[in-house]
Amino acid sequence: MDASLLAESKRTAGYRAAEMVEDGTVIGLGTGSTVFFAMERLGERIGDGLSIAGVPTSYQAAQRAREYGIPLTTLDEHPEIALAIDGADQVDPGLCLIKGRGAAHLREKCVADAADAVIIVIDAAKMTGRLDAVVPVEVLPFACGLVSRRLKDLGGLPALREGVKKDGPIITDNGNFVIDSDFGEIPDPVSLERQIAGIPGVLGSGLFTTFSGKIRVVVGEGREFRIVSLQ
Repeated sequence: MDASLLAESKRTAGYRAAEMVEDGTVIGLGTGSTVFFAMERLGERIGDGLSIAGVPTSYQAAQRAREYGIPLTTLDEHPEIALAIDGADQVDPGLCLIKGRGAAHLREKCVADAADAVIIVIDAAKMTGRLDAVVPVEVLPFACGLVSRRLKDLGGLPALREGVKKDGPIITDNGNFVIDSDFGEIPDPVSLERQIAGIPGVLGSGLFTTFSGKIRVVVGEGREFRIVSLQ
């Protein structure tokens, strides 16, 4: 997919998700380029009178939301929210996800759990027959070596994520490290998520397998879109 078509697909998905937001609601705001298109459209709708508040999942999401004039709140103030809009690195036919390219997956998982419904916005290339992308794992820095060893025991190839314009490891908004682990094709993502979660020192992985029943995926395909759900 060329860059212009990719951008158009992301914009289509993001704008469609923004149209699903109802007046007077609190929504989760994920991190990533497709979600930022949703924020752009929400900013326009706020200018037309829409009243909402957003729970950002990262400092970047909060900064972008402010640029678009979206009022912000917190999960402490709103532990139950109507809707979360987020992206994904991959989506399989059962609506299991791999997320975390932006290293915000732990907060995104908290927000997804709090939401009554989750809208995932992606371009068509993110749909896959079976999950096989690298799985990000947020870990306590203290336990980095232990977690890497345990991920190898599970069949992964772990690598500490390092900065592009900084020396040393990426530090998440929560002050932790991210280990990216390549498992190849993942035949049972539910089991793998559970096993990773059981490793001491793991805060959360980029596998999202428990929210399928409340997920709707908006897939942008150029100027067109389709909605995928299990319902």
